[in-house]
Amino acid sequence: MDSLVCIKRVPATGARIVITADEQDIETRSLGFTISPHEECAVEEAVRLVEHHGGSVTVLTLGPEAAAEQLRDALAVGADQALHLLTDGREWDAVATANAIVAAVHAAVAVHARPFDLLLFGHEAADTGGYQVGIRVAHALGLPCITGIKGLEIQGKTAVVRRETSGGWEVYQTSLPAVLTIKEGINLPRYPSVPGRLRAKKKPLTQSKPASPGSGAASLEKIRLILPPEQSSTVQILGHGPTAVPHIVEILQELRLM
Repeated sequence: MDSLVCIKRVPATGARIVITADEQDIETRSLGFTISPHEECAVEEAVRLVEHHGGSVTVLTLGPEAAAEQLRDALAVGADQALHLLTDGREWDAVATANAIVAAVHAAVAVHARPFDLLLFGHEAADTGGYQVGIRVAHALGLPCITGIKGLEIQGKTAVVRRETSGGWEVYQTSLPAVLTIKEGINLPRYPSVPGRLRAKKKPLTQSKPASPGSGAASLEKIRLILPPEQSSTVQILGHGPTAVPHIVEILQELRLM
């Protein structure tokens, strides 16, 4: 069971985002970075499949030199090797990112003379939430694709997957190789241990520079970044001590809790 897991370097959850003065990028000097949460679960799921079925896990990211840290984190929890598509740090749109991944997949398959059984993506990136890259890669490679996965079982050359809905579960079967996008909650990712981090330093990490995205009709042009307005909240003082009781009763009655 050979899996390729595509991950992304994103600002740590809960960090305060500041836009640069030219409104073109996020100010990163005071930010911490991590693997997008859905993709952490994808790495964990791939490692568990290898523990159960054998095989290998390759992790891939497209990003700046600093993104090697996130690849090393994935290697520390059990991935076997890493591919780093090195960029200058600018954000690539979904079309360009998918094209770079497809080219990397073709190159890796040519080297190893066999296809990956599974290509795993996060359901969405934590920063852009585009939902597109995995689907675009599947379309370009002519592979079946199932999204939003929260359950995965391999039965021979077939993947049986579950997707949660408001009324229960949807169950799908697909032949391998296939592309799956993993949702947070499918598992509880393990944390890198100290021995794992030491082993990760010895595992292969290959860097290459993908072709820069062109300016053709299929490319997107970024105009500027805008922070969404912060949600405001109000607090109403109902009174102090016993004088607040009648007001509390009125509110509970309005809410039909009394």
